[in-house]
Amino acid sequence: MPVQEYPLQKMFALIEKAIAPFPKAAMFALREKGYDSLFEQLVACILSIRTRDETSLPLAIKLFEKARTPKEMLLFSFEELADFLYGATFPGQKAAAILALSQAALENKGQLPETEQFLLGIKGLGPKCVHLAMGIALGTPAISVDVHVHRVVNRWGLVQSKTPEATMAALEQIIPGQDWIDVNRLLMPFGKNICVGVKPFCSRCPVYEWCKRIGVTSHR
Repeated sequence: MPVQEYPLQKMFALIEKAIAPFPKAAMFALREKGYDSLFEQLVACILSIRTRDETSLPLAIKLFEKARTPKEMLLFSFEELADFLYGATFPGQKAAAILALSQAALENKGQLPETEQFLLGIKGLGPKCVHLAMGIALGTPAISVDVHVHRVVNRWGLVQSKTPEATMAALEQIIPGQDWIDVNRLLMPFGKNICVGVKPFCSRCPVYEWCKRIGVTSHR
């Protein structure tokens, strides 16, 4: 199916209705709770790496109750922060990344430069986190691709790519900039709850008619 045959605006609208009963992606949920600074969103994304939202969301809230600014975060020692993050995957690595992020901000008068180049230079931050945090906190047009987004758009046949990074590059050529942040906001919970990895719920998929179901061998 050629790209122009995917009515993406209509598909996104249908998906938004379908995912309404499900929890929002963790970083968007945090924004609604007022944790919407670039620093907070980056910390939340670090916590979410290879960790389910059911774990990372309450952990982020618990952490922000203790420290919401780089200066406050640096009051933790590495050992204290790693212990605090127990329950997340790789708590030591995440503690190191959060402290590196906090130190980078402190060295810049307590503020993080709002540039992709600077943020990607901080150890522990990759394109997914930087793009998603900048999109949510700053409104910067950016596409963030996690495993759910990668699976969904390749299953549709909208793109044909092997890695999330390649998917991100392909989507940037297809989707208008004003819709970029909606890619993760909508497709992450859609992929987590409806278009799941094994036996997707095709019977209640709102965009079934446009999906090629690539790689789907059985469904519900």
